[in-house]
Amino acid sequence: MSTQVLHAPLDLANIGPASRYMREARIELLDHEKEELAALRFSIILTSRWVASEDEALGRRAELRSELKLLRNHYGDKIDEIAMTFGVRQAIETADEVERTVVVPLELKPIPIKTGGPDYGDGYAEEDWGL
Repeated sequence: MSTQVLHAPLDLANIGPASRYMREARIELLDHEKEELAALRFSIILTSRWVASEDEALGRRAELRSELKLLRNHYGDKIDEIAMTFGVRQAIETADEVERTVVVPLELKPIPIKTGGPDYGDGYAEEDWGL
């Protein structure tokens, strides 16, 4: 075996006939991870808007702040997971792409959902917010 083969970068095309399937599976997995990262980014943006909203009650805003903290932690963990699976460069590129492309329209607001009364919910809350 020559030293050129030993020092050549690992390329899936050189491994064998299954390399095409492996490359396609890797691309699909990265796309799936990118979609999950984008969903987390969307949730972080939307939740942070609700935390800053004057329309939310103080108790609800405290709940949203704790949920926002969990979302941010999960976002960071997802980037770490991508880095461990696909490499640091790919994780950085994926995170940059998600941060550039994921936007939440300014007009997107929470929709009031009535939960009090005989027909709705448990009767403890006057009004609850949801999507």
